[in-house]
Amino acid sequence: MNHAQLTALGRALRLLGEHGDALTADTPDAKLHEVKADLKRALDLLDETVTTAAPTTRCAEHPNGPVDEGAADLCLLCETRRRAARRTEVNDTFPRGRDLGPDETPDRTKSRYGLRGDRPQPQQRWLPEVWNGQAWQLCGTPRRDRHEAERYLAAERRTPRPGMAYRLVHEFTDYEVLRIWGTPVRVDIEPMGNL
Repeated sequence: MNHAQLTALGRALRLLGEHGDALTADTPDAKLHEVKADLKRALDLLDETVTTAAPTTRCAEHPNGPVDEGAADLCLLCETRRRAARRTEVNDTFPRGRDLGPDETPDRTKSRYGLRGDRPQPQQRWLPEVWNGQAWQLCGTPRRDRHEAERYLAAERRTPRPGMAYRLVHEFTDYEVLRIWGTPVRVDIEPMGNL
């Protein structure tokens, strides 16, 4: 719903509220026809603003999903999930570990990221960085090719508003600064020099 539709619909509904407040037992038919015309106008505005189908279920996750009349929220997908959970609860099929002996220690669960020895060594990358007045920050995607990273920094230096200084950092198991373009000067971020 755009802003124009929102304001027009709000105005029409407020007008209907005023009509409702003014209704009495001796309201003339001409006034009732005016209310009817305003009501039709408000319904037409609603038809224009509503773009999606009416929800078929009361489920927030699947409002237009398949319907199950027996479910509390009418959602077949959620009710299927709940039935499966109840079935495993009833059949006692929740997974349990085996009982440990008195001299056994429980095994630690494997980390989804693996152990340090299992992880491969970091790959070689070249990081283009720019001096922002306070610190070096990454200014582009880390590159696998050194010449490509240098070409990227050369293009950055030719932009209409280049940085004060750029550098290329080699990343492997450690970081090594390969080359610096420009002079990084620390710039005070306070306009009056922290006075």
